[in-house]
Amino acid sequence: MDDKIIGRNPVLEAIKAGRSIDKILIKKGKYASNIIPVIKQAKAAGIIIQEVDKAKLDAIAEGGNHQGIIAYVSAYEYLTVNDILAKAREKNEPPFVIICDKITDPHNLGAIIRTANCAGAHGVIIPKRGAAGLNSIAAKTSAGAVEYTPVAKVTNIAETIEALKKEGLWIAAADMDGGSMYEADLKGALALVIGSEGEGIGRLVKERCDFIVSIPMSGEINSLNASVAAGVLMYEAVRQRKYSG
Repeated sequence: MDDKIIGRNPVLEAIKAGRSIDKILIKKGKYASNIIPVIKQAKAAGIIIQEVDKAKLDAIAEGGNHQGIIAYVSAYEYLTVNDILAKAREKNEPPFVIICDKITDPHNLGAIIRTANCAGAHGVIIPKRGAAGLNSIAAKTSAGAVEYTPVAKVTNIAETIEALKKEGLWIAAADMDGGSMYEADLKGALALVIGSEGEGIGRLVKERCDFIVSIPMSGEINSLNASVAAGVLMYEAVRQRKYSG
């Protein structure tokens, strides 16, 4: 499925139809009168709008008549946090959820979804703003995992964490300042928060977490790719949940 919609009317109809739209690109400068209704509809729907140069729109459209507007849509539909928790209940398992905070590389997001599926996580949560969405790159990198692992897109990660706590989940933040993952209790109902490689987990999000865990490092390099770190931590949780006494 194409992950972009080009032109005023196609974008407007996509908004009206309730398509999952990650963001809309608008040509910089004074808006044409026929674009203003589209912008109003997008804002009402809470869709991110970004102004860019015409040259960028031309490059993205690859010769298509973009009319000054292009929308990026999800290659797959998002589910909800409740859907993720329901999946855990259906399996009669304590919820195991992966939260991605500011993961901007769709390759990393896709890899995390793939590992989440392999590790038996019940779903992945991503923020609405400032992060990669379920575009075709993320879907392809997931190697089909997006077909089976629910991905929920939320407005506010910190508020979502509080809601998960009320559902009985413990929230673990992955950060180098934390204690060793081997000494942390990762059994039971758990949400694991993974931050971006550059910025890590946001301060407000980290403050809402119950505890912080780190991956022991023995080499000269003291950090891992975000998706690799997520995989290591997920499988430590799997080990504790299934194989430790």
